[in-house]
Amino acid sequence: METNVTDQNFAEVIASAPVVLVDFWAPWCGPCRALSPIVEEVAKEYEGRVVVAKCNVDECEDVPVDMGIRSIPTIIYFKNGEPAERSVGGVAKSAITGVLDSLL
Repeated sequence: METNVTDQNFAEVIASAPVVLVDFWAPWCGPCRALSPIVEEVAKEYEGRVVVAKCNVDECEDVPVDMGIRSIPTIIYFKNGEPAERSVGGVAKSAITGVLDSLL
């Protein structure tokens, strides 16, 4: 299951598990819509081991700026509350699971 990230709950979400994936996206973004089903699959497969969250950049003003998001989709992987890896643009499921496996 995916968690929605807001400016208000961001710190709480990234502190909620040792490994957290945050997908920065927007509804009007074609590549974001293409990546969304992959992120949903990963969320189901890693449930209980990884928190998967989505941050709509149109609804969050502070978090994308604070995280240096310049283009979407961007995935930031957090380990123990700190950014550990980042991928920008469309990415294969195997690349996402590879990063998650290395962080677990």
